[in-house]
Amino acid sequence: MATEPVKKTESENVVPFRPMSVLEEVERMFENIIPHGWTRPFRSEHLQLSENLPQVDVIDQDENILVRAALPGIKKENLEVSTTQFTLTIRGSTRKETKEEKGEFYRREIHTGSFLRTVTLPAAVDESNIKAVFKDGMLEVTLPKLESAKRHSIKIEAD
Repeated sequence: MATEPVKKTESENVVPFRPMSVLEEVERMFENIIPHGWTRPFRSEHLQLSENLPQVDVIDQDENILVRAALPGIKKENLEVSTTQFTLTIRGSTRKETKEEKGEFYRREIHTGSFLRTVTLPAAVDESNIKAVFKDGMLEVTLPKLESAKRHSIKIEAD
């Protein structure tokens, strides 16, 4: 359940506490334990948008926060990215072409429709200098940290 520490030495073996990451982890655990659809028995399979959410990586770098989102099949014109100081929201949609399928579906996993994914950022960001690049189904958003959110070294003086 806890995030693995990045540092290897015993003295650097610290994982920062982030309340939202704990809630997100509990939500992920429930999604893995309870089968999809069990908690929503009256919704049809194609309306369960939780399976349609993009997978994201959030990387806390020295000067920036980098967010990557896998968005296969999404076109740039159907994608919207917005932010606040502490969140990034990705909204998009895929369109289903009307095509008559002959036969019955044995398995249907390709979803179409809209999605909305909001992730909590580990630090406050400078919203005026955010850069987003979308190429080959991968969205990369670089969010510069505010100066007050960057890690600063403190010089320790001897007595």
